[in-house]
Amino acid sequence: MSEQPRRPRTSGKPYRRPKKDPVRILAFEALRAVDERDAYANLVLPPLLRKAREKDDFDARDAALATELVYGTLRWQGTYDAVIASCVDRRLGDVDPPVLDVLSLGAHQLLGTRIPTHAAVSATVELARVVLGDGRAKFVNAVLRKIAQDDLDGWLARVAPPYDEDPEDHLAVVHSHPRWVVSALWDSLGGGRAGIEELLRADNERPEVTLVARPGRATAEELLDEDAAVPGRWSPYAVRLAEGGEPGAIAAVRDGRAGVQDEGSQLVATALANAPLDGPDRRWLDGCAGPGGKAALLGALAAERGAMLLASEKQPHRAGLVAGALAGNPGPYQVITADGTRPAWRPGSFDRVLVDVPCTGLGALRRRPEARWRRRPDDLEGFAPLQRGLLRTALESVRVGGVVGYATCSPHLAETRAVVADVLKQLPDADLVDARPLLPGVPDLGDGPDIQLWPHLHGTDAMYLALIRRTG
Repeated sequence: MSEQPRRPRTSGKPYRRPKKDPVRILAFEALRAVDERDAYANLVLPPLLRKAREKDDFDARDAALATELVYGTLRWQGTYDAVIASCVDRRLGDVDPPVLDVLSLGAHQLLGTRIPTHAAVSATVELARVVLGDGRAKFVNAVLRKIAQDDLDGWLARVAPPYDEDPEDHLAVVHSHPRWVVSALWDSLGGGRAGIEELLRADNERPEVTLVARPGRATAEELLDEDAAVPGRWSPYAVRLAEGGEPGAIAAVRDGRAGVQDEGSQLVATALANAPLDGPDRRWLDGCAGPGGKAALLGALAAERGAMLLASEKQPHRAGLVAGALAGNPGPYQVITADGTRPAWRPGSFDRVLVDVPCTGLGALRRRPEARWRRRPDDLEGFAPLQRGLLRTALESVRVGGVVGYATCSPHLAETRAVVADVLKQLPDADLVDARPLLPGVPDLGDGPDIQLWPHLHGTDAMYLALIRRTG
C-alpha cells in the first residue's frame, strides 16, 4: 500500500486546503508563459480568457481583473523588482522565477491597484499555496507584509536614486523602464525632464483599442454606431473604442471590412499612399507585409485608384495572415512568400513601396510591455543589416519618380535616421520627401522631413516614417 503524502505540520490547527482563485491563477499562468516561453501577453492572454469564460464562474469582471493583473505586473516589473529586492534577504536573481512572479502579482495589487491591503496579501498568499506550496507561501507572506508597510510613492522615495544624482536611473526605477531604453528614448525625443517623463508615463498607460475602416469596404461612420466608439484623432479611417470593448463582436471586423490597427500605423500607410508621384500610379509593393494591417489598408487605397498591390512576407505563417487580412479586397492584389532582401521582382517595378522593417519594437511598449525587459542593446546590431538591406532593396524596386516609405515601430535613432542616412549615402539618386504635409492636422511633427510619432503627443505607437523619392 502506497504511503500517503504528509500534510504540512501546523501549530495544532487542522490543515486548511488553499482556496483556488481562478482569476489570479490565470494571471500567474500568463506571466509564467511570458517568462518561460518568451511569449507575448497579448497572444497568451486571450486564449486563456476564452477558456476561462467557458466556465460559469468566470465573468467579464473577472476577465478585466485578470487582464489588469497581467499587464500591470508586466508594465511595472522594474519598479516592483526594486521594491521586492529591498524586502528579501538574497539577491533577486536567486529568487525562483515562479516565486518572483507571485511576489510581483502581489506587489501590483498592493501598490498599483485599489484592492484593500488585507485582501491583496491574503489572496496572493492563497495563490502561493496553490502554485508554490505552503513552505514558499510563508516566504511570500513575509515579503508582502513588508511591501504593504508603504505606498508606491513612499517606496519610490526609498528605492529610486535622486534625479540630481542619476537622472536616467531615477527615471528607470520610477517609470519602470530599463535604463538603456530611457537613454535611447530621451536621445530621440530630445528636450528636458518634462517631455521624457510624459513619454514614459504614456508607455505605462493602457492603450485604447483603435479600429480602421478599410476604404471601399467600411466607413468610419459605420463603426461609430458601435457602443463607446469615438472618432480617431488623426486618421480619417480610425475609430477608437474609448471604453475598451471586444473588436471581435463588431460585424465589420468579423467580416474583414474593418480591423484593429493603431492610428500611427494607419498614418504611415496613408502618408505613403498620398505622397506625390512623378508619372503613373499603377503598382504598389508592401515589402514586409506581415501580419497584414498596413497591407489591408494599402490594398483598399490602391483599389480606389485602380492600382495593384503586391504584398510580400518572408515567413509563411505571417504570409497567411496577410492573405487573410486582404481577403475580399475590392481591387487586384497578390500575396507572396519572399525575402525582401532577395526580391522576386524586377528592379524599378513599382510606383510606391512600403517597408515596415523588423525592429526592437520600442515604439509599442504600451501594447507589449514585456518587450522592454526582453530587448537588449545588442539587439540593435542584429537588426541593423536587415533594416539597411530592406531599405536598399525597396529603393531598387521603385521606379525613377516613385516613392519609398521606410517605417519602423521604434523611435531609436539607430533604427530610424541612422538607417536612412547610411543607405542614402550609398544611393545618391534618391532624396528625402517632406512627409509632414501628408499628415494634415497632426501637430508636433518636428523639423522634418521625416516623421516621428509619440504616444504622449499623438496617442499613437511611436511610429517612424521617412519618405524617399528615386530621382535617377
